[in-house]
Amino acid sequence: MTTSEHRFPCDTCGSDLRFDPGTDQLVCDHCGNVEPIEGSGPWESSIKELDFRAAVEQRLAAEEIEETRVITCPNCGAQTEYDSDTHAAECPFCATPVVTDTGTHRHIKPRGLLPFGFDEGQARTSLTDWLGSLWFAPNGLTEYARKGRKMNGIYVPYWTFDADTKSQYTGQRGTHYYVTKSVIRNGKRRNVRVRKTRWRGVSGRVARFFDDVLVLASQSLPKKYTDGLEPWDLSALEPYKPEYLAGFRAEGYQVELADGFKEARVYMDRMIRRDVKYDIGGDDQRVSTVDTRVSDVTFKHILLPVWLAAYKYRGKTYRFVVNGRTGRVQGERPYSAWKIAFAVVIGLILALIAGFVIANSQ
Repeated sequence: MTTSEHRFPCDTCGSDLRFDPGTDQLVCDHCGNVEPIEGSGPWESSIKELDFRAAVEQRLAAEEIEETRVITCPNCGAQTEYDSDTHAAECPFCATPVVTDTGTHRHIKPRGLLPFGFDEGQARTSLTDWLGSLWFAPNGLTEYARKGRKMNGIYVPYWTFDADTKSQYTGQRGTHYYVTKSVIRNGKRRNVRVRKTRWRGVSGRVARFFDDVLVLASQSLPKKYTDGLEPWDLSALEPYKPEYLAGFRAEGYQVELADGFKEARVYMDRMIRRDVKYDIGGDDQRVSTVDTRVSDVTFKHILLPVWLAAYKYRGKTYRFVVNGRTGRVQGERPYSAWKIAFAVVIGLILALIAGFVIANSQ
């Protein structure tokens, strides 16, 4: 099996083309040549779902599997694709220097992706504005982010799952009613209404079709950051084309398909339980058992665009991620010790002034 490389030579000068974010074309930074991505646009055919059981049992067709050349970071474990001309680099996830090797990653091919919607300059503006809005952020870090090293455009791997579910449940429906009770408060007898609940056993069935349950397939970034980048407009997914990766990097998935589905089931079960409570009705609900039958499970391996910055500032690495479609920013929260101390001092001074004014007025 050959190792894929996402490089496209310019027809005019032979230099490497790169995907131009926000467009459906490749551009050459050397001569300015522009070439359209063939078959892109809304007329493109829908993205094919793959059978989950066949994949778990390793019965997928050979054309659904590919092998890519990757570098594994010794610090955070991220597996990032690089071309054969790269011999040394820096991990885009944690800024650790890495030396290339001949490692490969055999995986299920991506079926779709969301192309980058804006370039590095716009991503840097979003990051700088976000840092500027944070209370007690170090001024040096904000300035370093504005003028510092380049940001990396990374396609991050995700799984999506579709499934048809039918659930049988047992539980109890609670109906509130009120009784009048005589109590003594502050030496006086009063009548008060007390709420009680009458419970009745129930059972029933609910059904739900889940479409595109999204599960992060990377372990290189904290999940709270990537969750914070949502929502993603999955209806705008494009069928996978390597041209969209030209000039960018793609991370290999680290969460295997079966493990991804386990996480998807947690989400599904939570939604089913909500459906059960709604079906039970009444004023309150108790759910005793839920027996769910899951069928027709399909999946896709997709890539979503993230601009990533890993800045080392005063010996500490700060990581920031920007949604490559919406500009939404998430990251580690830096604090400035002197700003906090200054705020405390100002607060104390204001408190003293307020106390002095109150004392004089009395």
